[in-house]
Amino acid sequence: MLKSMPGRVGLRPFVISALSLAMTLSLVCSLAIQRGHAEAAVAASAELVEPLQTGQKAPRFVVRSVDDEPYAFEPQELDRPVLVITFRGGWCPYCNMHLSELHAVMPEIQSLGFDVLFLSGDRPELLYASLKNETQEDIEGLGYRIYSDADAQAAMAFGIAFRVSDRTVNRRHEKGEDIQESSMLRHGILPVPAIFAIDSDGVIAYSFVEADYKVRLPADELLEAVREIVQ
Repeated sequence: MLKSMPGRVGLRPFVISALSLAMTLSLVCSLAIQRGHAEAAVAASAELVEPLQTGQKAPRFVVRSVDDEPYAFEPQELDRPVLVITFRGGWCPYCNMHLSELHAVMPEIQSLGFDVLFLSGDRPELLYASLKNETQEDIEGLGYRIYSDADAQAAMAFGIAFRVSDRTVNRRHEKGEDIQESSMLRHGILPVPAIFAIDSDGVIAYSFVEADYKVRLPADELLEAVREIVQ
């Protein structure tokens, strides 16, 4: 029978713990994205996200169109101010309600010189198809530009990405919702619903970030914020 050598007791658990820590750090780094001089990791919950603040430079990110073509957002190359509006996906009823509500102010926001980008956690082919019929009718003809952030690159860049609980994923499966290849299943990540107004210099001029996904910025308040920026 082999015997443990003196001084070697507890070495194996230590090695296993060290390897586990290294793997965890590696995962965090792989899920991190450069944001200026800092790195933005994925928060453990929606309440713990650390979003970019007003006055900070907006990040660069790449999302994909409904045709699965890449769209690179370059904050240093903007000709017009931009509104970036993130939502969890077409499966989310509160996201649908917010998209429908915003349609009432989108024409005026666009007339004030803003481009508007909607970023969804859905994969490209579901960007519009996954929305409720009522939502699709509300936004028809308004030129809503919805992009897929299924890789969660934009969410991490803005500091609004958080780890999804197994309970949330299981609930979506139980309801029969199509979340395959969404940010939720691909990376186990969701974005906190947020709005960032970015001026033509690439600086965040206004932001609204709320951990409670049921709470969204009212359309009239968004319009007022945009008016103040252009004054």
